[in-house]
Amino acid sequence: ISAILLIFINACAGYKPIYKANLQFEIADYSIKTNKKLGKKIYSKLYNLSKRQKNSQNIRAIKILINATKNKNTTSKDGTGKILEYKVELNVSIKINDFLTNNMIIDQTFISSTNYKAQDQYFETIKLENASIENLINNLYQKLLIELSQNI
Repeated sequence: ISAILLIFINACAGYKPIYKANLQFEIADYSIKTNKKLGKKIYSKLYNLSKRQKNSQNIRAIKILINATKNKNTTSKDGTGKILEYKVELNVSIKINDFLTNNMIIDQTFISSTNYKAQDQYFETIKLENASIENLINNLYQKLLIELSQNI
């Protein structure tokens, strides 16, 4: 049994997470436009990532501009006009420049949306909407990490 366990443990020895790229940057300046709440959520994820590389030698200073908007629309209603489902869409434009040279690193717009069902209680619907937005932000962040790893 111990030999089998040792084989399983050694099989995972070379595992490296996809999104754990060795991005070496620090945020020297940032700006958030339009929806500040969404922009701050995205910025805080990038800020936390930049702080992990704090002691590295080759850190690149960057400038970030985040322009985020959220649209919420009704997608279906029943015969009495009661809303059954909503669609929330995030439209986030991110521009990242080198702080010293002002060269463009990333200039991209991310658009993502998801549907969620209206719940019987209003607070449950709001909770579901917030969870949907958080999932969309996490997906956007993963796409942004891929772009950053290719360009930094």
